[in-house]
Amino acid sequence: MATKKNSSIRLGIIGLTHDHVWDNLKDLKGNRDAVIVAVADENESLRERALKEYGCRAHENVQTLLESEELDAVLVYGDNAEGEVATILAADAGLDVLIEKPMAATLTGADEMIATVRNSKTRLMVNWPTAWWPQLQHAMKLVEQGTVGRVWQTKYRAAHCGPREMGASAAFCEWLYDADRNGGGALIDYCCYGAALARFFLGVPSRVTAMSGRLCKEDIIVEDNAVLLMQYPGALAIAEASWTQVGYMSSYFTTIYGTKGTLIVEPGADGRLLLATEKDPYGKPVKFPKPAPHLRNATAHFVHCLKTGEEFHPLCQDRIARDAQEILEAGIVAADSGSAVSLPLSMH
Repeated sequence: MATKKNSSIRLGIIGLTHDHVWDNLKDLKGNRDAVIVAVADENESLRERALKEYGCRAHENVQTLLESEELDAVLVYGDNAEGEVATILAADAGLDVLIEKPMAATLTGADEMIATVRNSKTRLMVNWPTAWWPQLQHAMKLVEQGTVGRVWQTKYRAAHCGPREMGASAAFCEWLYDADRNGGGALIDYCCYGAALARFFLGVPSRVTAMSGRLCKEDIIVEDNAVLLMQYPGALAIAEASWTQVGYMSSYFTTIYGTKGTLIVEPGADGRLLLATEKDPYGKPVKFPKPAPHLRNATAHFVHCLKTGEEFHPLCQDRIARDAQEILEAGIVAADSGSAVSLPLSMH
């Protein structure tokens, strides 16, 4: 476990096929507390890009990287199934890990990852890109302060026209459309956000129901649309996913319903936070502060926490992601069977 107050965190990058890696590497390049030491990926063109843009060493596989380099931590940015293996190998080697959502392709993989991290006394952070929106961070504080009363529903819709259509790389699309490497299709890729938010605000649901299907895209073999419904005693949550939506209206919005008010979190770096109450039933914008530097992006936060020993952002803690994985797996079972699935899954 890296806690290096007076020296840079030496980072290895395992996997380059997840397109989110490039924005994170760009953020890292400007971080004086971190050094990108080496990358590992079997794709030669991706290794060459990393070498050209970041001047780091490159390896063809994770084993060679772990055996050859002196590292403090790794970022894992391959497919979801590869991420399970890479995290376990890195944690076994004593390295802390940052991995992109949803954490794994399967619940079994997620449980094995957490078990390895606990056994090796390393740390695992799961990056949800929405966690760095200042308006969502402030909404979480308002809920904690009781501004909207008891939360009885959350809703999140993630939607676009499709990975390939919106310009995702061929390497990214190759595994997003592979049920084994991804864990599914749109359901696991995009319902994961709503599942994690529901887990954070409401806890683990008692039952999950779901519908999913390939509604529009005939050139893929995984679902392109899905809806998860999470049931709680006295609450419910909805997570929606679409790879076929035209435009972005209604997409990436978070809605939090409470007994005293409703919060709408608009997406993106410039999104607003709106609060409706009995006094202002149509809602008004809420001002929120600019986050501290270590709360502005995933890598800044990861490096900061490794250097200081501070806890990861509440939404990015591995237990939240593990429980979201269970919700997703219950949703897959529910969609296939056409019936509600009780949690924990061992009860099903």
